[in-house]
Amino acid sequence: MLVLASLVAMAVGACGSSDSDDGQSSGESAAKGDPAKDKLAQIQARGTLVEYFEDDYPPQSISVKGATRPAGTKCADNQLTAAEVTGYDNEVPKLVAKKLGVEPCFVAPTWTEVTAGNWGDRWDIAYGSGSINADRMQRLYMTQPYYAVPNMYFVRKDSAYRKPADLNGKEIGACADCSHELYLNGELEIPTVDVKLDVKHPKVVTFETEEPGLAAAAKGKIDAFLAADPVGRARIKEGEPLREIPDVAFTYYPSGFVDKSSGLDAKAFVQRVNEIVQGFQADGTLKRLSMKWFGKDYASEAANYDIDAIGQTVK
Repeated sequence: MLVLASLVAMAVGACGSSDSDDGQSSGESAAKGDPAKDKLAQIQARGTLVEYFEDDYPPQSISVKGATRPAGTKCADNQLTAAEVTGYDNEVPKLVAKKLGVEPCFVAPTWTEVTAGNWGDRWDIAYGSGSINADRMQRLYMTQPYYAVPNMYFVRKDSAYRKPADLNGKEIGACADCSHELYLNGELEIPTVDVKLDVKHPKVVTFETEEPGLAAAAKGKIDAFLAADPVGRARIKEGEPLREIPDVAFTYYPSGFVDKSSGLDAKAFVQRVNEIVQGFQADGTLKRLSMKWFGKDYASEAANYDIDAIGQTVK
C-alpha cells in the first residue's frame, strides 16, 4: 500500500494545466504512467476528464442556455464544455477535474447506458446522483459518495395518502434502472446500510428520469412517485401540485461511477478521486455547494460513509 500511495502521489503531483494546484505540465504528469494501460495517466495525457451529463435534472444537472463554448477547449465537438453545464452533479466533477489538472468535458448517454457498464471508454466517470448499490458494483467501481440523499414518496397534493402504508398495493413510480426501482422490488442492497421496504406489494411503474414520473403523480396517473428529496422539492417549488409524505423511505449515497470494463488499470484513478472528494468534504466545499444548489446540507453525512468498507476490489 505504501508503494501504491507513492506512485499515486507522484502521478497526481505532476498534474498540469493552468488550473492545477502545482502548475506542472500535463506532459510531465502523463509520463508517470502509461496512458495505454492506466486510467489516471490516460486522463492526464489527454488533458480532459469526460463526465456524464443529464440534460433535464435540476438542480443537479442543468444546461446553461446561450453559453459560449470557449475557444481553445480540449473537449471534442460531441462533448459539452464546463461553460455549457451547471448544477450540483456537474460542479462536483468540474472541481475534481481542476484538482487533476485537466479540463472537464461532458457527454449525455442515457442513464441506462451508464448503469449497464461497458462504456467503451467514451467517458471516464459518471456523477449522476446514482447511489452506491450492490447491483451496480458488479459492473462499476464506486467512489467516495459526494452527498447523502433521503428518498421520499411524492403524491398529488390533494390525495388522501399520508403514510407509506397507505400506498400498499398502489401504483408507485420510480426511475428505471435506479436504486428506487430496486427498492420497490425489494432488491436494493446498499453495502453497510440497512435497507427495509416500507410498502407492501407496490405496482412499480418505471420512467427514464424522475421529472416525467413526478409529473405523472401530480396528474393522478399514478398514486405516488419515489424520488430523491431535493428532486421532488424542486418540482414542488416550480409549481407541481405535489406533496411529500414525511417518512423517509431510505437514504442512499450517490457516487462517481467508473466503468470496470475499460481495459485500463483504474486503481490510481479511483483512489485519487476518493482523496479529492474526501478533501472537499473536510474543507466544507461540498457543504457549500449543497447549500447553494439545494438550500440544505445533504453533503456532510456522506463524509461518514466508509468507501473502503464496501468490499470492492479495484483493478
